[in-house]
Amino acid sequence: MKTQVAIIGAGPSGLLLGQLLHRCGIDNVILERQTPQYVLGRIRAGVLEHGLVNLMREAGVSAHMDEHGLEHDGFTLAFQGRCHRVDMKALTGKSVLVYGQTEVTRDLMAARQASGAPVYYEAADVQPHGFLDGKPRVTFTHQGKPMTLECDYIAGCDGFHGVSRKSVPQERIRHFERVYPFGWLGLLSDTPPIEDELVYVNNPRGFALCSMRSPTRSRYYLQCSLAEQVQDWSDDRFWTELATRLPEDIAGKLVTGPSIEKSIAPLRSFVAEPMKFGNLFLVGDAAHIVPPTGAKGLNLASSDVYTLYHALRGALLDGRADLLERYSEICLRRVWKAERFSWWMTTLLHTFDDDPFGRRIQRAEQDYYTSTRAGLTTIAENYVGLPYEAVI
Repeated sequence: MKTQVAIIGAGPSGLLLGQLLHRCGIDNVILERQTPQYVLGRIRAGVLEHGLVNLMREAGVSAHMDEHGLEHDGFTLAFQGRCHRVDMKALTGKSVLVYGQTEVTRDLMAARQASGAPVYYEAADVQPHGFLDGKPRVTFTHQGKPMTLECDYIAGCDGFHGVSRKSVPQERIRHFERVYPFGWLGLLSDTPPIEDELVYVNNPRGFALCSMRSPTRSRYYLQCSLAEQVQDWSDDRFWTELATRLPEDIAGKLVTGPSIEKSIAPLRSFVAEPMKFGNLFLVGDAAHIVPPTGAKGLNLASSDVYTLYHALRGALLDGRADLLERYSEICLRRVWKAERFSWWMTTLLHTFDDDPFGRRIQRAEQDYYTSTRAGLTTIAENYVGLPYEAVI
């Protein structure tokens, strides 16, 4: 079996890359080790930067998003008993769209099925080969049958635990990592959001975030110890703790109800350098992880997709293979800026171990960035998303 681009991973980044390539006439095959139901069942964030929104439109998969996405012009930071609204629209002229990653994935799956382009779910033993020697191929097993997919290029869109990055010889790759000493306990419920926009809270008891998926579905988060167990958090305990951490005027608007899903996620910053190894390209979580505080995970993956799509298009349609050599350089510039913002938001809003000096620095940061237009603009322009860099 042959194709031009083999895509490992049918999450949103792999599906979006496949859709963009298909629309410009570049053959591609997607391999996914899980079932479609499993992929859709993963609960993820839902704040889309304007760059990702535009990319979804370019890919021809924006109809449902445009109809049901919630445009947000700002968000609130709450700390020291005060609330500060960051007016992104006024400060940058741009906004974000609240639209769940599950919905993004569902839209892309439907487009893939409608296109007839091949995708192999439940592909076992996926392994890339020959990408350093100019003879890339991917072997896998599907429905008990061993298969080999010959290709020109391999896109590793298979996440932090995927096989793509692990296939790179260790002497050729460098890892940078910071693991945070807490996690996020998340709860999803069919209750109206507490506010029309997101609310980020710094409280001595710990960070809290009030978010939403729709006008009738809310997503809430609490900073918690990594030693906590989900089963120890009843719905009543969660709602009580959330209300305690929120400012009184906001807590009074809280509507509680049964949880649909609860989970605890650790927080990590991670970057692998470079992101290109011969004819293998790492995309999204396969190359980098950010703490969710800055809403950059899916958005950062989409900027990788944008860069790789344009580089592959130039190489395969215009004979500009030199463009692919710039992939890692271009991506990593944006990656590290997003890592910085996500780290900064995390340190600005979370409660760390007893550190009087650190607490004073945190308070000074909060005061400075919310008391000047320059500070608020810095927050806003990073939150709505830094511009994508052209490949050519």
